[in-house]
Amino acid sequence: MKSLPPPLPPAERPAGQVVGEAIRLYSHHVWRSIGLGILVAVWTVLAPILDGTRLVWLLPLFGTVLLSTAFVAAVALAAGTPVRVAAAFAAGLVVFLPFQFLLVFFVLPAIAWLAAVGLAVPVLAIEQRPFLDGFRRAFALARADLVHTLGSLAALSIVVVAATAMMTFVLRDFGDQAVAAASFIAWAIVSPLFFLGAALLYYDQAARLDSAGPQRRSDADLHPAVDPDRSGRPDAEVEPGAAARGEP
Repeated sequence: MKSLPPPLPPAERPAGQVVGEAIRLYSHHVWRSIGLGILVAVWTVLAPILDGTRLVWLLPLFGTVLLSTAFVAAVALAAGTPVRVAAAFAAGLVVFLPFQFLLVFFVLPAIAWLAAVGLAVPVLAIEQRPFLDGFRRAFALARADLVHTLGSLAALSIVVVAATAMMTFVLRDFGDQAVAAASFIAWAIVSPLFFLGAALLYYDQAARLDSAGPQRRSDADLHPAVDPDRSGRPDAEVEPGAAARGEP
C-alpha cells in the first residue's frame, strides 16, 4: 500500500486539507472535542424548545455564549498552549450574535460574516493585541486569501451538516421518541469539526499573510524617467565628445 504524501504547510494547504487536519486534531482530543460539541448541541436543542414562546429572545443570547465558548475551546485545543480566554470570549460574543441572525435568513451571509471577522477569536486568544486591533488583524487575515477562507468554512459547514443529518437519520430508527436525542448526539459528535477547522484556518491565513510580505512597487527596479521640462540643460545627461578634426 502506498503511503500518503506529507501534508502541505499551512501557507499552501487547500480547503480539503483543512477538513482533514481538523479530523486529525479531533482524533487527538476526542473527549475534549465532544465536550465543546455538547455546547453546540445544547444550542440546537434550545431552538425548538424556545421557539414560539415568550422566551424566544433568550435563544440568541444563550447561543452567543455557547458558540463563543465552543470556539475559544477549539482555539485552545489547536494552539496547545494557554490562551487569552477573556479577550477571545468577548470577541466571540461580537462575532456570534450577528452570525445567528444571518443564519436564519441564509447560510452564505453567515459564512461570509464569519470569514470576515471570525478570526478575531483566535487572534485575540493567541496574539497580544488590543481588542479592536484584533478585529483589524482578523480582517487582514481574511483578505490574505479570501477564497481559501470562504472555501474552508464552506467545506467545514457542508461536512458537518451532511454528517449530522446522516447520523441523526440512522439514530432515529431506534424510535420516534429518540429523534431529539439522536439530533443532540449527532451535533455533539460532529459539530467540533467546524470549530477545530476554523481554529486551524487562523494558522493558514497567518502563514499566507506573512509569506506575502510587503508588496513591492512595480517600478522598484527602474530608474526614474528623464523629465524634459526640468530646469537645466535638456541634454545634461549626454557627455560631450571630442571635437572633430578641423572643427574649432
